[in-house]
Amino acid sequence: MAFPHPVGDAQDGRSKAENRRGPAQRCYLLGDVVAGRAEKLRNRAVEKGTRVATTSRRTRPPNADLARLVEACGASHKSLALRVNQLARRAGLDTDYSHTSVANWCRRGMVPKWPVPLFLAQAIAERLGRSVPLGEIGMGGAKTPDTDVGLDFPQDRTDAVRVATSFWSYVNRRDFLAGSGFTVSAFTTPVTRWLVAPADDASGAAGGRKQVGRADLDELRDAAEEARRWDSKYGGGSWKANSVTACLQERAAPLLRGSFTDAVGRDLFSVTSELSRLAGWTAFDVGQHEVAQRHFIQALRLARAGGDVELGCYVLTTIAMQSLLRGFGSEAVDMTQGAFERAKGRAAPRVLAFTKLIEARAHARERDARAASLALAASENHLAKADAAGGSDPAWIDFYHHARLSADAAEIFRDLKNPKAALAWNQRAAAMPSGVFTRSVGMRLAIVGTAHLQARDLDHGLELGNRSVDILTRVQSSRAKDYVREFNTALAPWQREPAVREFLQRTRTELGVAA
Repeated sequence: MAFPHPVGDAQDGRSKAENRRGPAQRCYLLGDVVAGRAEKLRNRAVEKGTRVATTSRRTRPPNADLARLVEACGASHKSLALRVNQLARRAGLDTDYSHTSVANWCRRGMVPKWPVPLFLAQAIAERLGRSVPLGEIGMGGAKTPDTDVGLDFPQDRTDAVRVATSFWSYVNRRDFLAGSGFTVSAFTTPVTRWLVAPADDASGAAGGRKQVGRADLDELRDAAEEARRWDSKYGGGSWKANSVTACLQERAAPLLRGSFTDAVGRDLFSVTSELSRLAGWTAFDVGQHEVAQRHFIQALRLARAGGDVELGCYVLTTIAMQSLLRGFGSEAVDMTQGAFERAKGRAAPRVLAFTKLIEARAHARERDARAASLALAASENHLAKADAAGGSDPAWIDFYHHARLSADAAEIFRDLKNPKAALAWNQRAAAMPSGVFTRSVGMRLAIVGTAHLQARDLDHGLELGNRSVDILTRVQSSRAKDYVREFNTALAPWQREPAVREFLQRTRTELGVAA
């Protein structure tokens, strides 16, 4: 997609975020690191076959369930260990597992320290394209009660507040990690319930000691606007973008438990929904898809609590964006079409136009050129209506204009392997200032560069690829790196060329992107 706002990698922004933690948090982290280092040394010794290994570990039976799944997913022990290390680093943990580690888990029945079983299950789930519970890999005993937090979409609004605030209290914990990774099926109940009833009744509440007023809402809106700017410029891994989750827990949660009138309550739920959507977007941008999914589900429920069908449409479009970029294009088409039909007549033309744009992108990922072109044309038509009508649009959709449509259209036709159309649309897209939309400019250069490679223009493609790397070294976005990976894949026909080998080495050293 080109998703809400032009909008990286969590580990890139980790040090800045942790520098801003309080003394208590830093003490907790220090203690955890010390204990972790001791355990890590012991585990390494065990896996190297030294005598440090205990008798009980050596007498465990092989983990046949895990061995069977590893074989079924087609991953080598080396690649599986690499992915586990990547997921651990993304969660702020320092691990150094190897193919020997995976062999020990399978053949000797060893169980890695928590929460590594979660990373292992997620790595296998990504290969199989479905969720993998811990019990299926023979490590069910490691499961915690936190693994499903944030996935519920309660019918009752009071329960919805409880679920959302509980999730926010968990998600900032250093050891929080969803149990089975991203799974598109987790969206089924939330999406269905929103499509059936996209708006709750009255939003007034009484009983909380805090009286919520307009000044409280303005503070939340300012936090959302600032997070949007930092996300666009520095990526979802920037400390300011990551501060959204702290805002949800420390500022929004107490307000949701307070007292407010119906009018204030509706606005409170709406702005909190947008903050939750933003938190999901930043997590999505840094590759924390299981966390992003939960934020999006809570954002959709809060939009319903506020009776904000327009925002709900936008959140569901965001969910579709995550789904299509995770490889579920068909599901994304259904989501965008459902969002459009439910919000038609209740949402601004610019919001509906964006929903059609993401539908077009989903069709393109499914290689359906006709459907993609029709949805893109519908987006253009609604955008023209929005411009003709004038009026004020919600702040969260003000990024979507014809220049953005043209830039996304270039990506649509790149996905359709139509470089001529992609380059023509790119000519219509206005230049964006890299100092403001840093990530978007870098991704667009990679997209257009890929289109030139599809047109067999290596020189121009490499020029744009290098410019893309120049810019993306300044942002913390694993999503942006995905576009560079796609560019690298398109370089395959020229992999023996010296300039290509030099570029691939550059992306490895400067972005951590393998060829």
